[in-house]
Amino acid sequence: MDTRPQKVSDDVRSLIAYLQKGLIGHQVLTERLLIALLTGGHLLVEGAPGLAKTRSVKRLSDAVEGTFARIQCTPDLMPSDLTGTQVFRPQDGQFEFVEGPVFHNLILVDEINRAPPKVQSALLEAMAERQVTSGPATHTLPAPFLVVATQNPIEHDGTFPLPEAQLDRFLLHVVLQLPDMETERHILDLVELETQQAPPEPQPMTLEALAKAQQRVREVHLAPELRDYIVRLVMATRAEDAAEHIDHAVSPRGSLSLASAAKARAYLQGRDYAVPEDVAVLAPDALAHRMVLSWRAVADGKTARQLVADILQRIDPL
Repeated sequence: MDTRPQKVSDDVRSLIAYLQKGLIGHQVLTERLLIALLTGGHLLVEGAPGLAKTRSVKRLSDAVEGTFARIQCTPDLMPSDLTGTQVFRPQDGQFEFVEGPVFHNLILVDEINRAPPKVQSALLEAMAERQVTSGPATHTLPAPFLVVATQNPIEHDGTFPLPEAQLDRFLLHVVLQLPDMETERHILDLVELETQQAPPEPQPMTLEALAKAQQRVREVHLAPELRDYIVRLVMATRAEDAAEHIDHAVSPRGSLSLASAAKARAYLQGRDYAVPEDVAVLAPDALAHRMVLSWRAVADGKTARQLVADILQRIDPL
């Protein structure tokens, strides 16, 4: 019996409609949020202040069952502020672990590049292993567990650039642009309307419905030819002719991330199979942040996304 999905579930359709209604001009961000949610991956969102990064995650938390926490990163943040800490209870003479804000289903880590390296390392374990180690004990994080981190590209004072190991843990890296005039006007109208009347409360998607949608995404067909295409894209970052511009190529986690993201996009498009377009559209967000450019590439003004675009032009999908 073929159990592959034939269409998007009603719960997911309602979730898409709710996100799009409140996020004007952010179709790409909406899609990437849903891809991360449906694959169990993590999302890094980069953009200037005021581009609805926080609003988008808060809106997602309102539309899906589960708990939500927002962590505002600052240079004086401590790992225990994120993960929790051991607290001594004098009444019974015992230490008790008090959970931190990371023990929620959806975590917004705002301005993650302002967090010091120790905090970023603590978050690395949570993202990679879905667990927190404190003292002698290891504590499992709730499921589902999704981290959406934001960073501001225009301010660098008091920031700590994310190390490659941390960047590699993000399924996708989305870069937001300023809206055009028409979109700006629609945003103004929406906010003006919200100040006059409260928007209706959504019917949250249950965790059971989310689990079913995630299972359907895993069942999306990824043809062998499409898998070859993904591998050829990744291997192009490791080729000899790329060494001049790339010091560290994409790791195997890039192939896995691009494959799972392509399946999720196919599901959101109502297909039970992925196509080359799914891979090509997602390749910059899935691969660029996993590359370390050489000094020559930086001196020439090249970016990782430009290199991925060049690779997409050279590599034939089939």
